[in-house]
Amino acid sequence: MEYIILVVIFLGFAGLALYLKQPTSNNEDQIELKDSRIALLEKEVVEKDTNISNLNKQLEIAAAKAEGFEQIKIEKARSEERLKLVETERNTLKSETISFQKAEEGRQKEANKNFATAVTLQQSLEKEKERLNDDRVQEKEDLLNKMKLKWSEHEKDVQNHLQLICRNNVIKYISQEDFPHPRNKPDNSIEIMEQLIVFDAKSPANDDLTNFPKYIKLQTESLKKYAKHEDVKNDLFLVIPSNTLEVIHQFHYNIGDYNVYIITKDALEPIILSLKKIEDYEFADKLSPEDRDNVCRIIGKFAHTTKRRIQIDEFFAREFLDTLTKAGTQLPREILENVIKFENAEKLNPPMEKRNKQILTKDLKEKVDKLETEMLLKEIPKIVTKIDFEK
Repeated sequence: MEYIILVVIFLGFAGLALYLKQPTSNNEDQIELKDSRIALLEKEVVEKDTNISNLNKQLEIAAAKAEGFEQIKIEKARSEERLKLVETERNTLKSETISFQKAEEGRQKEANKNFATAVTLQQSLEKEKERLNDDRVQEKEDLLNKMKLKWSEHEKDVQNHLQLICRNNVIKYISQEDFPHPRNKPDNSIEIMEQLIVFDAKSPANDDLTNFPKYIKLQTESLKKYAKHEDVKNDLFLVIPSNTLEVIHQFHYNIGDYNVYIITKDALEPIILSLKKIEDYEFADKLSPEDRDNVCRIIGKFAHTTKRRIQIDEFFAREFLDTLTKAGTQLPREILENVIKFENAEKLNPPMEKRNKQILTKDLKEKVDKLETEMLLKEIPKIVTKIDFEK
């Protein structure tokens, strides 16, 4: 631009020089013309200078604008670069979001599946619980029915057992109809040394055993109607079912003129044999002090052994029932079913008791000795269990 302006100025001065070289006729006119021309040229020079100044300013503005434009281009490039990074990050986040959504959908489906499984399992457990409750209720009902049946047959069972003991040991059995005192007739009695020994069978009236001890105590007092007779021994016995022992805490009552003993059917034979031992002597008052001590010692031993046997049987009965209850509630279903199968396949055959066949002590001792010998041969240690009971 400056170059163009200089060329214009140069051409102006060149034209002026050529004009001055031309011949004129009138110097003044020429001078005036020249002055005018010079003035015109000077005006043009001033205008050109102004234009040059304006152009320089425009060049400076344009240069500034060009520098700003370059900066804008750089910023634009940076912005485009940042935009690409943001776009890349956005796409990455979008992909992660999609993955998270798919994972959440899968987790939700799995949770719904697990929830449905849990609901099904809970329903199965509820049904199994109801079934087990029904089984336990049924077992309790069956046990109660068996107990009631046993109680209802208790009197007849005691009578049959007493008659068998009397036959095996040549003891006179007195039935209720043959009791010599018609106004007071016990269930059962036997005669030893011309004395009547009363064995009265007592059982609960219903399945509620709460009042049974009180009932037994009242019955001990009512036995006075038998004890008042001179030919009735002042030791009387109440025979109760063995499955009621857990509620009985007192087995001997001293009523003053007579004594009452609470026993079970299992204790009948040892007690009767102890009483029969006295029959070996014609008169009790002729016994020597040593013989009396021996008789008392034997009877005391039988009494203690009988009580301990009753206590141990009652203890193990409760333990066995508790174990059976735990087996029915704590064993896995599959194992329990197999246990029931094996249980149904088992059968116990205890020795059969035959009429008029006496159980000899010698035979029992031989069997015990044989069992101990087999245990020694098989190196089976003896298991000694200590069971503490209230005396």
